[in-house]
Amino acid sequence: MGALHRLADPRSRVVRLLRLSSQPAAPGGPVSAVKLHTKIVLGLVLGAAGGVAANTLAPGAAWVRWTGDNVAGPVGQVFLRMLLMTVIPLVFTSITLGVAGIGDIRKVGRVGIRTIVYFLLSTALSAAIGLALVNVFQPGAGLAPDVREQLMTTYRAQAQGLQAAGSTRFGIETFVNMVPRNPIQAAAGMDLLGIIFFSLVFGAALTLIPEEKARPLLRVLDAVGEAVVKIIDLAMKLAPYGVFGLIFFTTSRFGWGLLRQLGLYVVIVLAGLVIHGSVSLSILVRVFGGLKARVFWSRIRASIITAFSTSSSNATLPTNIAVAEEELKIPPTIAGFVLPLGSTMCMNGTALYEGVTVLFLAQVFGVSLDLGSQIVVLVLSVITAVGAAGVPGGSLPLLMVVLATVGVPAEGIAIILGVDRILDMCRTTVNVCGDLTAAVYVARTESGWDPRVVNGAVRLAPAV
Repeated sequence: MGALHRLADPRSRVVRLLRLSSQPAAPGGPVSAVKLHTKIVLGLVLGAAGGVAANTLAPGAAWVRWTGDNVAGPVGQVFLRMLLMTVIPLVFTSITLGVAGIGDIRKVGRVGIRTIVYFLLSTALSAAIGLALVNVFQPGAGLAPDVREQLMTTYRAQAQGLQAAGSTRFGIETFVNMVPRNPIQAAAGMDLLGIIFFSLVFGAALTLIPEEKARPLLRVLDAVGEAVVKIIDLAMKLAPYGVFGLIFFTTSRFGWGLLRQLGLYVVIVLAGLVIHGSVSLSILVRVFGGLKARVFWSRIRASIITAFSTSSSNATLPTNIAVAEEELKIPPTIAGFVLPLGSTMCMNGTALYEGVTVLFLAQVFGVSLDLGSQIVVLVLSVITAVGAAGVPGGSLPLLMVVLATVGVPAEGIAIILGVDRILDMCRTTVNVCGDLTAAVYVARTESGWDPRVVNGAVRLAPAV
């Protein structure tokens, strides 16, 4: 279809409106202009420094709590909500146009299978890294019983709420519910799996009807996508202030004393995330995507900062799509297809975190898990990571399901709740980076994308 080919043109989509990367000021423009990602980093650093200082110098002070509740928190939430409100229309338009742009249903199926296989294998690799580290360093073996009881008492009520949520969110119903009864209701409930399924089917259906009937609707969807990106563009202008608010709110209330009690556990989780991110993903993007790791990491800074500050794969999705198309030069049909799927199904960091936490708590409670049980933990960590909500703390209810399955007291999750917020920020960052490596891999194998353009070996001819 001619309309579909036009929509597949990288110059016609989202990123021409959202310049997250650093472009120099135009000649004659203000020389003092600061790049957006620099402002966001500055907001993150100042928010962290201010929050830690307030927490250290005036722990529990009324003015610190008031500032978080009435200034920093609301500013951060406005930014977060502006991003989240664009997710459903962005997912629907991106996937529908992506599938319609690919055109051939058989190719859509091939791209989908290739994408999901990559998701599962990279997620399993991350979980295996986490399990290996826990087996070597045994972080739960040295936790004193009195510390365990103190932490469980402090966070018992929160853990009970998570357990109730987890019991209704996992099982065969998870897969049945991927097919929504009502797509409007699914959108209202932020049911991304349901919206993704509907968008895939809707996009495929558009390829099966005559072009003259499909073209007007495709133009409308393209216009909707452009309008959504304008909203994202406005939201990103608030990013430095929103990031400051979110980070200040978190660090000013974080129980830093917990790090002394759970320090080895936290170090193991962070070490696993760093190893998977800096080593595994770098190798994958180089071997399967043909992209230099240094170039890849330098190009996705905006996604890293947004993921770390929001702790939400869903909220980072608009930034991720923009980064993929603008910075990595990935065709919109691929970015719009792979990344919405990845925000729900490719949870590398979450699977690693779940595996580490299950074995850590098993060690704390003296539950021996043999090799077979640990393989079950790995498989369940991958499966439940797919079902985890892409919002802050979204993996915790399903983590309790994994704990109960292998005989570890599910209420033991209370032990780690006090440090989860910081770990959530880090694992979300790895989740988002994993999504982008998947987009690079699929772009190289299923489109004319050339990594040399991003690596700098080849330059595209300027558009006319």
